[in-house]
Amino acid sequence: MDKLFATLTSMDPLYVVMIAVAAAVQLILMFCWPILRKAGRAGWPAIVPIYNLIAVLDVAGKPKWWILLYLLYAIPWVGVIILLIISVIVCVGLARNFGKSEGFGIWMVFLPFVFFPILAFGGAKYGAAAPPAEAPGYPA
Repeated sequence: MDKLFATLTSMDPLYVVMIAVAAAVQLILMFCWPILRKAGRAGWPAIVPIYNLIAVLDVAGKPKWWILLYLLYAIPWVGVIILLIISVIVCVGLARNFGKSEGFGIWMVFLPFVFFPILAFGGAKYGAAAPPAEAPGYPA
């Protein structure tokens, strides 16, 4: 046990980051592939770096040119806010196309390792749009 602890504490932080990124990529692949398959698309675009975003945009019902909006992430400070907004919009579209609520889509951004597996491996069907929320005071 002491040898394991000594090995972990003596590792270069870059290796730790590389291991964490590799694990995150594997999890994203594990969740993206079944989501694309549920939507009637091929699963292989999940493993192609930029094309997976285009495929997810297509499943979410967003235009393909939105891939250019992800380039705005390079702008310091503002880019992070823009990326967060775009991610919320795309995840809400993805959730609605699978019959989930807008709240589910928002949670997909903030807790992706909980809500993406629910979407990928749960009983959600693609094309089952969520029922529209009724405006208060108006009859259905």
